[in-house]
Amino acid sequence: MATNSLPKADLTSSGRPVFLPNEIECSILSSVDLECDDISNFPLLKSGLLILTTHRLLWLPDNNPSSSAAAVALPLSFLTHIFSTKKSVKTLFHSPRVRFQASLDPSKSVVMTAVMRGKGDTDAFLAKFWENWRARAWENDVQTQTQAQTAVGSTSVSGSGPASGSGGFYTREGAVRMVGVSGILRKEQEMWESTDKSLQEAFQDLNALMSKAKEMVILAEKMRQKLLSGSNSKSSATNDDEVGSKEEMQDWMLSVGIVSPVTKESAGALYHQQLSRQLADYVRIPLERAGGMINLIDVYCLFNRARGTELISPDDLLRACSLWEKFDVPVMLRKFDSGVMVIQNKSHSDEEVFARIKALVTNPDTLRTGISASDAAMTLGIAPGMAKEHLLTAESKGLLCRDISPDGFRFYVNLFPEISTDDVYLVKDYGIYNTWVRVASASRLE
Repeated sequence: MATNSLPKADLTSSGRPVFLPNEIECSILSSVDLECDDISNFPLLKSGLLILTTHRLLWLPDNNPSSSAAAVALPLSFLTHIFSTKKSVKTLFHSPRVRFQASLDPSKSVVMTAVMRGKGDTDAFLAKFWENWRARAWENDVQTQTQAQTAVGSTSVSGSGPASGSGGFYTREGAVRMVGVSGILRKEQEMWESTDKSLQEAFQDLNALMSKAKEMVILAEKMRQKLLSGSNSKSSATNDDEVGSKEEMQDWMLSVGIVSPVTKESAGALYHQQLSRQLADYVRIPLERAGGMINLIDVYCLFNRARGTELISPDDLLRACSLWEKFDVPVMLRKFDSGVMVIQNKSHSDEEVFARIKALVTNPDTLRTGISASDAAMTLGIAPGMAKEHLLTAESKGLLCRDISPDGFRFYVNLFPEISTDDVYLVKDYGIYNTWVRVASASRLE
C-alpha cells in the first residue's frame, strides 16, 4: 500500500484544518503518534496534534503546522471497529493507546494505533471518539444533500403538455401543480416560511437557541450564498435602496458565526494556541475591509459575536494575539506610542500610508488650512481613531507638525527642513516651502 494511503488534510494559512461543511471540532490532543504495523511503508507520524471532529480524525504535525505535506485525515466512515482499552498493570508503565480498525482499501482492513504521549484526557477522548463514530453525522449530510437535490429537481419543468414531467398538472393529492414562474415563486415562498418557522422556534428560549445554534449558522450561510448569487444575476435597473439593503444583509450574514469555534472543552491545554490560529484566520476578511488595520477592541466585539455563546475574555484575546509571534501567520499585533493596540497585516506598510498623508497635506487647499483626523480617515478609508494614530506617528517621524486649538487637532506639513538656518527669510524657487508661501500670499490678496 502506498505511503499516501491516508487522505491529505488541507490547512489554513495559520495552520488550522479546513473543515468540511457542517463539520464540528470536538477534541484536540497534543504529542500523539499515529502508527500502523499492518502497512510496511506507513508514513512516520510522530508527536503531532490529533483532532477529532464529527466527520474525521485529523493528524497535524506539531513542529511545522503551516505545511500541509504531512497533515493527514482519516474519515470516520472508514472505521469498522474501535477497540476498548483494557486496564492492567502493564498500561501503567507506557503511554495510553487508542486502537481502531479502518478500511483504507476495499479489500483489506488495517489496525491503527494512536499513542498519547501528552497530558490529555485519553478516556474522555475515547468516549467522544465512540460517540462521533456512532452518530454518523456524515450520513446526515448525504441525506440533506439528496433531499436538496430532489427539491431542486422538483421545481424544474421540462417539455410541454399535461403528460410532461413526473406528475403532469396535478399532484398525488389531487391539487393543481404550480409550474413555470408561479411554481418557482410558490416553492420560494414555502422555503422562506419554513425558514421563518425555524427562526421562531430557535428564539423561543435560551435552551432552544443553544440547540438550534448550529442549524442557524448553516441556514444563515445558505441565505448569504443565495443573496450573493441573486445580486450577481440582478439587472442594472435595480435601485440603490435594494442594493444597499442586500449589502447590509450580506454583512450581517458574514458575521453570524463560526461553525466550529475553539473551546476550552475541545482544545484543553492547547486552547490559546488553537484560538490564536482560528483568530488569525477570522480577522483576514475584516482586515481587508478596514484597509489592513483594525482596532483590537473592534476585533474583540466582532470575534465574540461570531463565536455566539462561546464567548472569550479580553485576556484570552490578548494572549491569543501575543502567540502570533511564534506562528507563521500573515497578521500581527501592534501597539502605538499612545497605547492603542491594533491588529494589522504583516504586508501593511507605514511608508505607503505616510506617502498618502504627505500627498494630502501638500495639496494647495490643505497647505494653509491643514488636515484633521477625519480628513485623513476619508482619504485612507479607515476609522478616524486609526487615522489619528497614523497622523501622530507621521508627526513623530518629522513629516507633520501639530496645532492644538479649541477646534481640535490640526496637522500641517513640516516646513522646517526646507528653511535655511543661515537665512530664515530665504525662499527658494522650488519645494513645498515655496508653494506654501505662494498659497499664503494668494489667500491674503483674497
